[in-house]
Amino acid sequence: MFLTITLYDISVLDYHLHLWPHGQRDKSPTIDELARYCEAAQKNGVQEIAITEHLFRFRQVDAFLGGFFNQYPDSPVRSIMEHYWSEHARADLDTYVEVALEAKSAGLPIVLGMEVDYYPGKMHQVSEFLAGYPFDVLLGSIHWLGAWPFDHISDPVIMAEWDTYGIENAWESYTRSLEELADSGAVDVLAHPDLVKVAGHFPQVPQEFYDRMAEAARDSKLSAEVSSAGWRKPVEQVYPDPYLLRKFFEYGVPITTASDSHGIADVAYRAEEIKSYVSSIGYRSLSGFRDRKSYLVEL
Repeated sequence: MFLTITLYDISVLDYHLHLWPHGQRDKSPTIDELARYCEAAQKNGVQEIAITEHLFRFRQVDAFLGGFFNQYPDSPVRSIMEHYWSEHARADLDTYVEVALEAKSAGLPIVLGMEVDYYPGKMHQVSEFLAGYPFDVLLGSIHWLGAWPFDHISDPVIMAEWDTYGIENAWESYTRSLEELADSGAVDVLAHPDLVKVAGHFPQVPQEFYDRMAEAARDSKLSAEVSSAGWRKPVEQVYPDPYLLRKFFEYGVPITTASDSHGIADVAYRAEEIKSYVSSIGYRSLSGFRDRKSYLVEL
């Protein structure tokens, strides 16, 4: 039996949600589970949610992207990333899509999405694969630089790599990757656009990188995500930085809002604060998505 969903006044969207926490094996989603996500969101004033699992977590993707990190030099960091991939790439994409579509047909306020990482040299292949599924929205993310998953903040080996890689170099590599991902045309939204700050490391002049991030979104006609997830990380800051969000606004870049919850616990996390934040910059509407086409949602 489905849970009863009560519609509340529109506040914000939560367009970045995961069903499975990092380190936890996938399990087949159910409509009741998605209904509980919707109920949790709407109790916090969120009108609509997007389920956006990581692309690499599916067996169908592992079939053509598996071994991606073999192109990089052998290292402890690469070994960690390869093991992480192999432990997580087990879900069935067809089941994920079917359950989400059933939930939509049942009237739940949910859209079907995916979080897509940047795979240099493979994005055309990724785009062709994704075109075979009825996605509403595709988020674009940078979670690793080469074979280094820089945002694995609980792993001391990964965090020690900041000293080797260098903060300035990391920000440059991250920004260049984001520019290339935006230019690929494979995604609709730049998720947590300044994720590179996750561990609290900043370059001498971060505004130079923020300017480039904003220009990439503007030139590629993408939306940008405003996410409360940074408040749960060592940096203890919302994504994006106020300077970057003001640049997005200045350039006419639309936005979505999100919690990046991995599991139901953080669905719609600090949604009202996100609404106040984007309103303070000047935003009066958000981008909703259907069939990868955007429409305005008034705040």
